[in-house]
Amino acid sequence: MDTDVITLTGLKVHGRHGVFGHEREAGQDFIVDVALATPTGRAAATDDLEHTVDYGVLADTLADIVAGEPCNLIETLAERLAAACLAHERVERARVTVHKPQAPIPQHFTDVAVTIERGRE
Repeated sequence: MDTDVITLTGLKVHGRHGVFGHEREAGQDFIVDVALATPTGRAAATDDLEHTVDYGVLADTLADIVAGEPCNLIETLAERLAAACLAHERVERARVTVHKPQAPIPQHFTDVAVTIERGRE
């Protein structure tokens, strides 16, 4: 079986996730990367969007989740995003990375991120 991957990288959305009150109040930018294992052969053969994942619609869905209901942990946010990816019938596995480059830690750093991979049961 062929393994095909559609990726969406660097989706930047303002959200209000975190354990501290100031994170919930002011919010911060989160960056999301997803890689979706999905067969693309039929889409390629027919040149028809109906047979693949519409990554524009996916980006809107993921952005709505990040901008939506706050959670304490980016692990929880990653789970919500993975579930949204797997809700698409053509997606077999989803690898989701949530970056929190403005995390409230006192040390100098470039990024904090959580990556999860989930598949159909």
